[in-house]
This record gives sequence, structure tokens and C-alpha cells, in this order.
Amino acid sequence: MLHHHCIDCQIKSAAAKNLNSEEFEILETNSAQVNFKKGEVIFKEGALSLNVAYLRSGIVKIHMLGPSREKILRIVKAPSYLGIPITFGNKINQYSATAIEDTSVCFIDSNYFRNFIYSNGKFAYEIIVDLCKNELKDYQRYTSQSQKQIPGLIAESLLCLSEQIYDNTHFNFPLTRSEFGDMVGTSRESVSRVLSDLSNEKIIELKGKEINILRKDLLEKISKSG
Repeated sequence: MLHHHCIDCQIKSAAAKNLNSEEFEILETNSAQVNFKKGEVIFKEGALSLNVAYLRSGIVKIHMLGPSREKILRIVKAPSYLGIPITFGNKINQYSATAIEDTSVCFIDSNYFRNFIYSNGKFAYEIIVDLCKNELKDYQRYTSQSQKQIPGLIAESLLCLSEQIYDNTHFNFPLTRSEFGDMVGTSRESVSRVLSDLSNEKIIELKGKEINILRKDLLEKISKSG
């Protein structure tokens, strides 16, 4: 656990930038920074939630247990809040968050986080904007998953990782083949087959965990055609 001065943080959220000095003192007194290694659970589905997590650095997967297998709901890149909906729900985590690379998280006492929303309109506005953006992204992803075939879903996910997570066409793939299957709703074998097809067609280049998108235009075409 690390001690820090919230008011001096260089990666404040858009919401936190609207806190005054007194509110920053409250925030600092009622938060703690914790570092997680790749693979460590940040918070677990079914456990009591007493904090809002603010992802300062790193990448995490948000995942939930289904009737027969796990479902990866979202890949989240820092900086971002995790678990805000739970703060206003029944205080039981409805999903888990796990680091998929070394990660730093600030845990904020949810009671004080709610107080900021009640008393600071600009803070509340930025939180609502963030929630709305995530909700719209979820709607778009659910629509894609219900209407696209597996190659289209995998192409879409690769483009999402490239553009929204790594901002690069060359990156280390953060998930196992099984996890990737859990994200797009298919088997590990189907993921491996489609990735091999994309590699054989010279649309992507695979080297272990490294992926290099060679023909982004063709990958976009596959994503759109489904």
C-alpha cells in the first residue's frame, strides 16, 4: 500500500479535477493506492464492496461468471473508474476485475465518493458522462455480438485493442486464447483457427503473444461484414 497526495496526482480523473482543496484532503484521508501484479484479482464477484476503484495505470479485465463459463465484459485501460454502479446498488460486487498487466489502483471509500456526488455538481456531472460513455459502448458491443459471426467479432476485438487500448497496430496480446474466447463468446479452438486464418492471409502477423496488424483495411472489412 502506498501513500500519496491526491491534489498533486498527475492522472486525476475529469471528475476529481473539480474537487476543492478541502475535498482533496478528504479524498486523501479516505483512499489508498495499491499495486497489483498481472493476474491478481482487484475485486471479486460476490464480495462486499466498500470502495470505488480508480485505475491509475495498467489494464484490467472486467469479468462475470455465467451458468457454464466466464464472460469477459470489458477490457479497461487506465485511467478509469471501476465499480461505480455497485456504489449505488446493493454493495455486492456483481463482477470481478483482474489485472492483465501490472496495475496501480486507488481505492476510495464509497461513502465519501457518494458525498462528493451529492455535494459537488461538477464532479457528479463528469461521473455521469463517464457512465453514459461506457453504457453506449456496451450497447454497441452487445449489438455486434448478436449479429456478427466469429471472424467479424474477432476482427472487431483486435481493432478495439489496437485503437482503444494500445493506440498501436503492434502490441502484445493481453489475453490467452481461452480468455479471448470468453470475451467474444466462442471457444479457444475457434479463436486459434480465425487468428491462424488471418495470419495466413497476411492480414495480421503473429509471433507468440505479439500481434502486428498488417492490413487494417481488410481487418475493418471483416469486422463490418461480420
